Amino acid sequence: MMPSLQPDSRQCKAQRALRSVALALETFDIESAAIAGLKVRVGESFANAVELMLDVRGRVVVMGMGKSGHIGRKVAATLASTGSPAMFVHPAEASHGDLGMIQPIDLVLAISNSGESEELMAILPVLKRLNVPMIAMTGNVNSTLASFAAVTLDSGVDKEACPLNLAPTASTTAQLAMGDALAVALLDARGFKAEDFARSHPGGALGRKLLTHVSDVMRSGSDVPRVGPQAGFGELMREMSAKGLGATAVVDAAGTVIGIFTDGDLRRLVEKGIDLRSATAVQVMHSLPATILKDALAVEAVELMERRRITSVLVVDDGGRLCGALNSNDLMRAKVI
Repeated sequence: MMPSLQPDSRQCKAQRALRSVALALETFDIESAAIAGLKVRVGESFANAVELMLDVRGRVVVMGMGKSGHIGRKVAATLASTGSPAMFVHPAEASHGDLGMIQPIDLVLAISNSGESEELMAILPVLKRLNVPMIAMTGNVNSTLASFAAVTLDSGVDKEACPLNLAPTASTTAQLAMGDALAVALLDARGFKAEDFARSHPGGALGRKLLTHVSDVMRSGSDVPRVGPQAGFGELMREMSAKGLGATAVVDAAGTVIGIFTDGDLRRLVEKGIDLRSATAVQVMHSLPATILKDALAVEAVELMERRRITSVLVVDDGGRLCGALNSNDLMRAKVI
């Protein structure tokens, strides 16, 4: 059995809880102020940095040590996913061979709050000899790093959120925000669209919605249920059962869709007490069924099915000829819905 908490122990926990919440609120205030402080320092230098990054023929090589390095990796990833080819190179590894990854056609975005990181200082002269243009993101515009840069972005903060004013907190938040601002300005300048973003994220939900076409997920060939207009009711039902779509297309001799018969149609006819034994497909089909072009996006098929309140749709080519079919289960398997 666990011992009960003594009154002083409960009091200590309550005091820690109050202080924790107070520090959290103070952290939010300090870091919010750090980001707001960037607004008055973003001007000509920021615009020049964007132009340099737009003009680069190679990649934007992001570099940084310690916490600035972690921010740099994220900035490089954001740039790469929004249309600006980028990679991260660790400054310490650069001194031991990785500098060969950087070419004169590249541009270096060096991040350092102090602007005096030893690992960065060691490779700055080499980058200069290679004529690699550099943008410095630093909290010290009078630093060595800034003196080597073609453009300097001031990411300085008044103080860190750390109570000791030591651990990089507000400064890294400011760096992250500045990096995001660069990425946003660049994607806008490049005319980067949602479709471009999707191509960089094919495994994500947006990628599936914007890159998956009906032809990618539809059933085709012998898997598509179809009968002629004079097919008997028995043939109609066998085709529906064999293909498992819950419906079958009715097509003319040229393969053009003229109707559809679904499980729902069957239930409605049975409820009416109609004798179906001698019925033909053309007599029981639903004319003018919903169809979608094979080149349409799969998400358009989802919208069509939701709008028409149906669970399957026939796929046609530009001439209205049947070339496929799909239902909601097919779309779910493809993770479009």
